[in-house]
Amino acid sequence: MKVTISLLLLGFCVLTAYGKTSHPKVQIYSRNPGKLGEKNTLICHVSGFHPPDISIDLEKNGVKMDDAKQTDLAFESGWQFHLTKSVAFTPQSGEDYICKVRHLQETKSYTWQPDL
Repeated sequence: MKVTISLLLLGFCVLTAYGKTSHPKVQIYSRNPGKLGEKNTLICHVSGFHPPDISIDLEKNGVKMDDAKQTDLAFESGWQFHLTKSVAFTPQSGEDYICKVRHLQETKSYTWQPDL
């Protein structure tokens, strides 16, 4: 009887933790200080989300940057995940760089700011 109750309690805890939705925390930055006209790497790091139904796009002036590379989805403690996407770029004046994150049914855009 104790084993059955323990298993039911464990199953309930797992289902409760798995069913919790956590919204992603997003950071968009460059590998090196963001200077216009200098080669760099644009990075979008997304963490702390659950469930892992997510997509990340890096855009330049509203157009998807196709050469971007993405890490494998990684698991954190507390039933949360993290993911990073990056692409080589040379920022120019007047260009906009965006990290667009879709988690479940919600999409948000985050703009990279050069270090001026």
